[in-house]
Amino acid sequence: MTTIKCMRLSFVVPAYNEEAYLPACLDSILEQTRSLPAGSTEIIVVNNASTDRTREVALSYPGVILVDEHRKGLPFARQAGFAASSGTLVAHVDSDSRLTPGWVAQVLATFDEAAAKLNHATNKRPLVALSGPVLYYDLTPRQRLLVHVFYLTAWTTYAINRYILRVGSMVQGGNFVTSRDALAQIGGFNTDITFYGEDTDIARRLNAVGEVRFTFDLKMFSSARRLKNEGMLTMAARYSINYLWTTFFKRPFTNTHIDIREEIQTES
Repeated sequence: MTTIKCMRLSFVVPAYNEEAYLPACLDSILEQTRSLPAGSTEIIVVNNASTDRTREVALSYPGVILVDEHRKGLPFARQAGFAASSGTLVAHVDSDSRLTPGWVAQVLATFDEAAAKLNHATNKRPLVALSGPVLYYDLTPRQRLLVHVFYLTAWTTYAINRYILRVGSMVQGGNFVTSRDALAQIGGFNTDITFYGEDTDIARRLNAVGEVRFTFDLKMFSSARRLKNEGMLTMAARYSINYLWTTFFKRPFTNTHIDIREEIQTES
């Protein structure tokens, strides 16, 4: 059995009107971190201009750090959470997501292994970001298969860009971990980006200072509400064009997006 060296890990969870999804996200993080040594992890919820009970939900969890970011936008929220964090590693998890079993252990073990190899190889680049795909828990098996095909296509494009064309890399927004030092070195998140392309932009810039690794082994559960609302083909096309545009032109093609939120049912 491999012994995992525990390092300090900060979770940053951006949340705009997420009272319906936030509890499951926080519960999944706490389930995997409560057995770790005290002081080795922290959870930061960024209340991003919410108008529902998101703030109250975050405050109901003892030990969770609340940050209020009144400038609405995912990059603003990620940057505010990063500024408030103290971890050697910073995990960026969306509030409608849930950790898959063993997610934390895998992250810590992967970064420990990369650091050990770096100590024995002078020409190896440090691991600065780790990411993987999301599993949509509210899709049908057929729909999940279509998403998997999309990921395979995306990975092929990423591999060509990274290993042949030597441009950029890839992370999945809401399921990626960054080295604190590397993220600070590139100046954090680009707050000029509103939504699409923010993950590609961070992968592209981090790739200049170290290894950005995408692996199918690091999965995250997430809601498919956006795919179901806007359509799978539309979303596949939209994410693809913005990935390519941000990789090659350093800015997203799409500058607007629709807020997809659940209607909260109240008892009459």
